[in-house]
Formats: sequence, structure tokens, C-alpha cells
Amino acid sequence: MSKGSPHPYDRLTPDVIIAAVESLGYVSDRRILALNSYENRVYQVGIERGTPLVAKFYRPQRWSVAAIAEEHGFALELAAAEIPVVPPLVQEGRTLFEYDGFGFAVFERRGGRWPELGTRTEREWMGRFLGRIHLVGKRQRFRQRGRIEIGRLGQDPRDYLLGSDWIPSHLQTAYESLTADLLDAIHAAFDTAQGVAEVRLHGDCHRGNVLWTDAGPHFVDLDDCLMGPAIQDLWMLLSGPRREMSEQLAHLLEGYSHFATFDTRELVLVESLRTLRMIHYSAWLARRWGDPAFPAAFPWFAEPRYWENQILALREQLAAIAEGPLEL
Repeated sequence: MSKGSPHPYDRLTPDVIIAAVESLGYVSDRRILALNSYENRVYQVGIERGTPLVAKFYRPQRWSVAAIAEEHGFALELAAAEIPVVPPLVQEGRTLFEYDGFGFAVFERRGGRWPELGTRTEREWMGRFLGRIHLVGKRQRFRQRGRIEIGRLGQDPRDYLLGSDWIPSHLQTAYESLTADLLDAIHAAFDTAQGVAEVRLHGDCHRGNVLWTDAGPHFVDLDDCLMGPAIQDLWMLLSGPRREMSEQLAHLLEGYSHFATFDTRELVLVESLRTLRMIHYSAWLARRWGDPAFPAAFPWFAEPRYWENQILALREQLAAIAEGPLEL
């Protein structure tokens, strides 16, 4: 998209948001609150004499209707199994609706706080939750949502960045050489884990996508669900030095094992998956820069300092992969 050209979300005005929700039979009190989302646009919409709803407007041309249907079907399947996720509301057998060229869905509003996961009890609780999700995820495969792949998450984003003007010229050679070494190491790690099972995953299981109440955790977004190894939904909940991450993972798996079996061969993938996410994230920001929300939210991405720090972080990842898998 050329600089200054209109973005599709420019048309998503408050009047369009309200009209879309009201097209489903609700009457809005015209109070709108934008929620924290950049890939899509998500709003809390007040309803007269009722609880506010959450309306999610999908980014145009990102997902096919069939892929969104798989996301919604997975959420409804999890909810039917009494797993605490927030599924889309169903009207006349439908969960995806269209208004003024935007595909959208509506959800109940459910509050909560981001989890600290600072105690063994909380980690085991989260582990039980993820074990239940993966138990359901094993029942069938996604056909439209894709899977964890080095090419899609690492090689293609890297090639895109090297072919663009984002990486400062004095850092391009270092980035090209470093990411080539990283991709070789990642391929070797995936070869070591060859044969591990793939299940339907949440796919983006970080604390920002989890809300915690006195009743425990619940997920509010399955937008990135896909096929992959179970560790993909576990590693993003780990932080700190290796010893601390090993302890945290052991607690998660203690809860997880009540409902699903974890294949320890997947441990070798933790730092490789982290590295793929880092490379993919940089390319995601670059590809979305034509969306005005991105320069406003991530102004540091346009600074050379970002790429200097990124190269340092990726060098640390190369060392982390070389250290081998976490120990339980």
C-alpha cells in the first residue's frame, strides 16, 4: 500500500460499527470502547438495557471465510466441552456476519486481569486448562488454518525483510548471515523433533490473550489458532533464566498431564519457536505499516536502534538454541 493511500479500516467509523451490531437485532446505546487489537479491530459496544458486547471486525483479505469458520468452530467445540473460552455468539446457525464489506463476529464481554503465573498453583491451573484444550484439539485437524512451518514463520519473513528497505544498510549483512545460521539451527531442531504429533492449538498463547478471574483463566481470542506441536502453547508462558523456565514448565506440565500426554521430544523446539516468532514479528510490523494504527502504536520500529537490538537478541537466540532443550 502506497504511503498516504486510504486503508480499509478508514471506513470503519463509529456509525459503521454501531450499524453492524444493530444489524443483528441489538439496540446500541452508542457507547464504544476500542480494545487492544491491531491485526483486527475489536470494540466493546454498549447495548441498551443489556450487557455490552464485543464486536470483532476481521482484517479484510487476511482469512478466508472457511478459515474463520474453523476458528469459530474450534471455539464452540471448546465451549461445549466446558473449557473456559469466549466463543462467538450464534444467530440462526451463523457466527460470521458481513456489514459494509467487513466480516465481523460478536462475543459476550467477559472481564478479568492478565495472569501473573507467579505461583506453582497458577501454573498448574493454566497447565490443566491447556491440557484440556489440546485434548479437544486432537479430535480432528484444521484444514484451512495452516500449521507451524519454518518457511512461513521464518524463511519467508526473513526474505521479505531483506528485500525491503527496513533493515539499515550497515546492518543488512549481519542480519542476513545471522538469520541464515539461525534457520539452519532451527531446521536441525525440527529434525530432532521429527515425528511429534500436531494438534489444533491456540497458537498465540501469551498472557495478553488470557484473562484471569477468581474462577480461573479464560481465553478471549483464537485468531491465530493453527496446527502444531503442543509446546507452542506452553513456551510463551515461560520467562527468565533457563533454570527458572525449566521450573515453570515443570509446573505447567504437572497440570497438563492430568488431561493430555506431553511428548518431551518437543522440548528441543522452545528456543527455535521463540526465534521464529521474533523474525515473523518484525516482518508483521513491516507488512502492516500502511495501517495507520501501526506507526502510532510502534513508532520505535522505524528507528535503526530497533534493528541493532534485534540483531543482539537474535545472537542470544543462536546461543540459546545451541544450549539444547530445557531440562525438567
